[in-house]
Amino acid sequence: MNFFGGLDTVWMVVMFDLPTETVADRRRYAQFRKMLIKDGFMMLQFSVYGRHCPSDENAQVHEKRVTWALPPKGNVRIIRVTEKQYARMKTFYGKKPVKSEEPPQQLSFF
Repeated sequence: MNFFGGLDTVWMVVMFDLPTETVADRRRYAQFRKMLIKDGFMMLQFSVYGRHCPSDENAQVHEKRVTWALPPKGNVRIIRVTEKQYARMKTFYGKKPVKSEEPPQQLSFF
């Protein structure tokens, strides 16, 4: 059972506004972004990254990694949504609707 009391998998979304005024700020921004990508997050929009997690326990591991890597300044938000909630998201490029990201295929071994 996951964080939401069901058996759905979870999408974790990280949204951030980080300062970029100085060279050091830009370096920290790039390091944070690279950490997210290395940890399996994909860019949904500028400064909005998402990652599929097969369970709440897995999401907790990734949340700890994100919070460990937080830059000293800026605003970072982390939200978890169920697979069902994420599937309800509507995505547009201009006025054209496009399909949202699919969760990765999972292998089952019995």
